[in-house]
Amino acid sequence: MDDMEAQRDIEYSDRDLAEAVLHYGEEQAFRELYRRHTPRLLGFVGRLLGGTDAEAEDVAQDTWVRACQGLERFRWESTFSTWLLGIGLNIVRDHLRRHARTHILDIDDIPDPPGPMRIPDDRIDLERSIALLPDGYRMVLVLHDVEGMKHREIAEKLGISDGTTKSQLSKARKMLRGLLSKPRRD
Repeated sequence: MDDMEAQRDIEYSDRDLAEAVLHYGEEQAFRELYRRHTPRLLGFVGRLLGGTDAEAEDVAQDTWVRACQGLERFRWESTFSTWLLGIGLNIVRDHLRRHARTHILDIDDIPDPPGPMRIPDDRIDLERSIALLPDGYRMVLVLHDVEGMKHREIAEKLGISDGTTKSQLSKARKMLRGLLSKPRRD
């Protein structure tokens, strides 16, 4: 095995890769960070947006641009993934404010979620139903039930009170149950 092959087999940490990007402009290091974290980022922002794949991809790209611009200020007090998702959350919030949705979507108007494999119909129904929730409800539901954040963390990230997150989560779950109990029109 030559040096080149040995180097490819080494698993670098996110921090090693980020420092290579920051200090040396290493394109391969960036590509590896992107490969590791983009699938989760796309799923996260896609659920928060409740919109199209193209919209999620735009937000994910904006997230990477902002992350690269802010990499020097990242203090590693959290994981790279958590930091990146936090940036994505902020961009989603900005995006939703700029593109305030005034129309009500029908469950049949929501595209199937992206994915390389066949997703069971009940999973598709859940994804579509989450996409139909009002923005605030959807954000709290995804942050709490999908990402596992505590109400205090959600409140801090969204700039709302703990009580508001609890109320929105309760209302989101109730609305979601109602949407899932409706028969699909195929």
